[in-house]
Amino acid sequence: MRWSVVFVMVGVSTFALAQESALQGELRREGERVADACQASFKAVPVCAYTLFTDHPLHIAAGSMPPQNGFGLGGAFVWSKNTRNWRMSWDFDAVGAFSGAWRAGGYMKMIHTPHPATPRIQATHPYTVFNFYVQTISLNKLNFFGLGNDTALAGKSLFGMNETIVGASAIKPVFEWKSIRWLNLALLGEVNGRFVDIRGEHGQSAPSIETLYSEVTAPGLSSQPGFAQLGEGVRIKPGIGNLKFNYSGKFQQFFASSSSHNSFLRWTVDLDHTYSLYGSSQPGVESAERIGPDSCAPGGEKCPEIPRTRNLNGSVGVRLLLSESINSASSAVPFYFQQTLGGQDIDSALTLGSYRDYRFRAPNLLLLQESFEHSIWGPFGLKLMADQGRVALTRGDLGFSHLKHSFAGGLNLRAGGFPMVSLMFAWGGAESHHNIANMNSSLLGGSARPLLD
Repeated sequence: MRWSVVFVMVGVSTFALAQESALQGELRREGERVADACQASFKAVPVCAYTLFTDHPLHIAAGSMPPQNGFGLGGAFVWSKNTRNWRMSWDFDAVGAFSGAWRAGGYMKMIHTPHPATPRIQATHPYTVFNFYVQTISLNKLNFFGLGNDTALAGKSLFGMNETIVGASAIKPVFEWKSIRWLNLALLGEVNGRFVDIRGEHGQSAPSIETLYSEVTAPGLSSQPGFAQLGEGVRIKPGIGNLKFNYSGKFQQFFASSSSHNSFLRWTVDLDHTYSLYGSSQPGVESAERIGPDSCAPGGEKCPEIPRTRNLNGSVGVRLLLSESINSASSAVPFYFQQTLGGQDIDSALTLGSYRDYRFRAPNLLLLQESFEHSIWGPFGLKLMADQGRVALTRGDLGFSHLKHSFAGGLNLRAGGFPMVSLMFAWGGAESHHNIANMNSSLLGGSARPLLD
């Protein structure tokens, strides 16, 4: 953790020195806003909390750590600078939990906004986005039940994990051809270095992973080489009336060191459909690619106000996710990079919620999700979900037979730029029910953090 905290402090100090007068002015204005919001009255408590958790350049950073690792609390620093051809922003944050888990990172976003003398495209269009990031996370308690779709609860074990990600990604909209502009086509790319360290977790009610599993039953358990991970993809986001599509396809390559047998390939297809009942989308969706995880509005703009109206907002969603891994006969996909279904995964995505967190793990995955969301009053909303999915050890075993099933229902809180809060009750699976509470680790409207798997 020392080096990650040093990185965050050096980054903050660099900007403080380079932008001292501007930073002093921003801090003074933020202090005035906090003083106005945090007056000595009970009615001021919600507005005061909202200001402390969302204002800039400094604010409280908070959010759920990956499942089983508690709630993280810390601080965040946000800065932005615009030039004629670039909109740039920097986010630095560090949070820790009472469980001993922690996360620290820095995130830079560059949006290319060229101003040619004679515009070639006479239409509004998105801009190319570049992301640069370094993030370290330490987790002390992760479940491992073995690999495959038919593992037993009796096989539960625990492990801890550190992962550092250093990398860059890009989103290049393709708007030059008028005939396909309606598709909102974009090319995706990423280059990451991933460095993982696995350790046992002792002193818990469940045994540590090395007491039940070996390198054969949990590939990658005995050693964790560094990985160079590349990725390419394409995405389309067309809309037909109230129906919005978000289709993406990605191909990733995980290259381990030359002496390792853990290199593999992965392709993923994600087909998401959302029908807005009242002709409007959920707040924060459109700006997510333009700002960092600790921001709720572009530089110079205010965060959205907390809604207090009875305006109706609702949607129906259907999603199909398919992911398969490819490896040689002499190699195996490390268990810590294999995606999971059940409860929440390591990126806090809810799938087959009635099962335990990380319940089913394998190199190949199929998931169907149906959802319904509707506003109740102001920032509060209702959400219902139905999931069907399975994992498979081989690509040939993946299909629509032997699917696990689960249902979930609960409340969402979307309060301006405050991190989204979800309280869900999941049932319907073969292993009882599950209560799930989650606060997103990014501000509402901010971009997501690098995926851990």
